Parts: sequence; C-alpha cells; structure tokens
Amino acid sequence: MTDLAIETEGLVKVFGTNRAVDGIDLRVPAGTVYGVLGPNGAGKTTTVRMLATLLRPDGGRARVFGKDVVRDADTVRSRVSLTGQYASVDEDLTGTENLVLLGRLLGRSRAAARESSERLLAAFGLAEAAGRQVKNYSGGMRRRIDIAASLLNIPDLLFLDEPTTGLDPRSRNQVWDIVRTVVAQGTTVLLTTQYLDEADQLASRIAVIDHGKVIAEGTKGELKASVGSGSVHVRLRDPEQRPAAERILASALRASVQLDPDPVALTATVDGHGTDLGAAEQAARALSELARAGITVDNFGLGQPSLDEVFLALTESGPTGTAPAGAAADTTTTDATDDTDPADPTGTKGTPA
Repeated sequence: MTDLAIETEGLVKVFGTNRAVDGIDLRVPAGTVYGVLGPNGAGKTTTVRMLATLLRPDGGRARVFGKDVVRDADTVRSRVSLTGQYASVDEDLTGTENLVLLGRLLGRSRAAARESSERLLAAFGLAEAAGRQVKNYSGGMRRRIDIAASLLNIPDLLFLDEPTTGLDPRSRNQVWDIVRTVVAQGTTVLLTTQYLDEADQLASRIAVIDHGKVIAEGTKGELKASVGSGSVHVRLRDPEQRPAAERILASALRASVQLDPDPVALTATVDGHGTDLGAAEQAARALSELARAGITVDNFGLGQPSLDEVFLALTESGPTGTAPAGAAADTTTTDATDDTDPADPTGTKGTPA
C-alpha cells in the first residue's frame, strides 16, 4: 500500500452560516505533487490551513503522515512548511537578512543561518540580489525568496497555496522547476492553483473542489476521460457562420460547444457515451454535417480534452456531479482563484513551519 502524506475523512470547517469546507475526503500519496483545483471560494485555502494546523476543523479528521492535525499538532508542524498566497518576508530587509533572521528563529547559530541563506539564495537564482531590499525585487523574485524561506528546513510536506499568482510566464516556469526539484528530493507537495495548466504540468493526481466538497479526483488522464473521449477543435473560414456551426456541432456530437476567443474557432467535446462510434468517427460525422450545410472549415483537430474543458464540465454539474470513472467518488473540483477565509480576510501568510 502506498504511504500517504495526507489523509482526510469528512473534513468540515464552518464560519458562521458559511460551510466553507463540507466533508472533504483526500488521500495524498507521499513523494508526489497533489493538485487541488477549485473556483474562487471553493474551500481550498481553508482546507490547507486546517492541514497545516493553522485552523481547527469543526468536523471530520485529518492526518499528516499518520499524525492527527489536532491531537498531534506539534509533531505535524515539525514536518510541514507553508507558502501562502501572500509573501511572508520583510520587504525592508535584504534577501540575506530575511533568511538569516528566519534561520535564527529556527534555532540556528548565526554562522549556520548565514550559510543556509547563501546556499538557498544561490539555488533560487537570487545570489546577485542577496544584498538588495526585498521591496526592490520583482514579483517572481519575491515569490522565489518566499519559497526559499519555506525550505530553510527541508519539510516532508510543503503546502504551496497559489504560488505563481500574478507571475509572468518566465517566473512561473522558474517556480515550476523549483517544485520539481523539491519533489525529486523526496518532499511531498500539496499545490493549490488558479492555473489549470500548472496542475497539468506538475500534479500526478488532482482533486477538484467546489462549494467545500470534492466533486472529482484522479490522475489528469482520468479527469480528462471523465468528460469525454476527445475534443474537436474547429476553425472556420467565415466568422458569420459560427452560430450555425455551433448548432450543427452540438446536434451531431450531442455535446455543449465552447466558443473560443478567436471569432472563427469552436471547441466541442466528443462524449462517446450512448453510441457505438469512436471519437474519430463522431468527429468525422460532425465535419460532414458542416460541409453539407455549406460551412467551410479551414482546419480542425481532434485531441484529448484540456483541463480547462474538464473544469467547465465539472463545475457545470456542480458538487452533486458524478465522479470520474476510475477515480474515487466524492473527491474534487476545479480551480480559478482561491478562497479567503472570513476569519482571515488577508489570507494565509507563507511561513516556514
């Protein structure tokens, strides 16, 4: 049996009349990246804060490496680290001063704290900026030093709560590389994110949360297969024909059709349920219907649904939706921007545990 870094059963958190987390069950294998997706207010940050012992659950139970997050909170804290949605470092201090200060708070000697700060700054590509005040760092640099602070003590479990929000593509890629390096060294990462491609890049399993419940859970392949066996992407020659093409595709494929930002592009899911035709055959039939209607297709493609399409399909069905085939029932939803707890409107600060 695979060792579990996190296991929750019926986890609940209530703020007044708001049931922010409403019976979440999770099983996170050790040594992996586990993605948690969900719309704004879905309950992702609240769940992370309970697992990190920052909030006390109102119901259910949660264990981190077999230790109860309430009864064994001190033991759990010794094995985890958290980087929240907002930077935890002091902007008036330099990069070196921030990491030395945190190292000293962790009980290290001044020499040991300085040695570890130099090592981390170099590893995160911040050595040249070590003597500059953090308020003069770019957004990507601030995020990297925030994660570096979480790794002063290499944790067994690292919570990353939307670590790349607001970063440019290059900075995001740098953070992704850091996550991969950390996991290669044996750390388990629980990642909440508003970027579906981020979960696609990093996570081996993904839970989708909506309205405080897990509505789907599985590997990327399982989640994509749950909303259809394929996805047809069509590009028309004439944008005025798109409304007619939308109707024809919806009828031929018996599926909803998404209108892409490009005015001549459409995307439809090929379900495969209730028909003997495979995805390719269904797509061919739909394209034939378009041709018979006099609608010119410049190009088309058939591929696996994206996580964006999975997100839309799952959140349309809501928290009562059916879990994907091959995945655990009552498990996860999708992600957009994360939730802020009513009890903590500023969000979670990232701090080394």
